[in-house]
Amino acid sequence: MARIDQINELLMNELSNLINREDILHDGLITISYVDTSPDLNKAEVGVTVLPDNKTGTALRKLRSNSSSFASMLKKKLNLKTIPKFKWVFDATEKEAGKLDDVFKIINEEK
Repeated sequence: MARIDQINELLMNELSNLINREDILHDGLITISYVDTSPDLNKAEVGVTVLPDNKTGTALRKLRSNSSSFASMLKKKLNLKTIPKFKWVFDATEKEAGKLDDVFKIINEEK
């Protein structure tokens, strides 16, 4: 596994733990679906899914406002020279996959 892949996996696990521990969204669930760190480790795009869907905006605002505290906590815990600046984005992959599943069910029922 390449070093950048290991860093992505490490950040994904640690950020997931921090989000769960800090209880960012009291009445919903935030899941990190991917982390894509730049080769220079300055930036990391973090894809999240949120349940229920109507809490997505609130979740992204809270995550963005907590980015610096997450970075501080990660700096203390991880052995990385640089903690990347996080860019939080909504990952619609799961939502789109659910829509496709519904379409396939309808097609199969019509057969």
